[in-house]
Amino acid sequence: MKSAVCPGSFDPVTYGHLDIIERATSHFDQVIVAVLENRSKASLFTVEERISMIRENTKHFPNVVIDSWYGLLVEYCRANKVTTIVKGLRAVTDFDYELQMAQINFQAAKVETMFMATSPTHSFLSSSIVKELAHFGGDVSTMVPPNVDEALRKRVAGTTNRSAGD
Repeated sequence: MKSAVCPGSFDPVTYGHLDIIERATSHFDQVIVAVLENRSKASLFTVEERISMIRENTKHFPNVVIDSWYGLLVEYCRANKVTTIVKGLRAVTDFDYELQMAQINFQAAKVETMFMATSPTHSFLSSSIVKELAHFGGDVSTMVPPNVDEALRKRVAGTTNRSAGD
């Protein structure tokens, strides 16, 4: 069975993420969406909440598995016998960082990285932008699935549109 891992923090999952996951499903027998427990980022949603949101939006793909990991991605790949990482690229700035990571992962564990250009429709999307817009009451309904939009609105309720003097 040819498996690949789509890693990320997915905090929250966006239509850009889902586009890459969907496209990967046609290239691999199994696509593991691995939700990163990132110690350097303050997450808006817990790992369990992120897994639940992703699971809801990928349930129609029989070859998608949702998991989480903490630590080095190559160690996750070794433990799960995964030889390919799938990463979406939005712009050349993504490529600079991701190329370095791909080279390190290949050197460390012979794990290949497959880059997919993000669909132009989603090329501007990032979880950080979505969170910032949602925090200030912006409409993110075209950027995230309905369950994620609802979760964002609930999570940021009462924190939007505050001035420094409030």
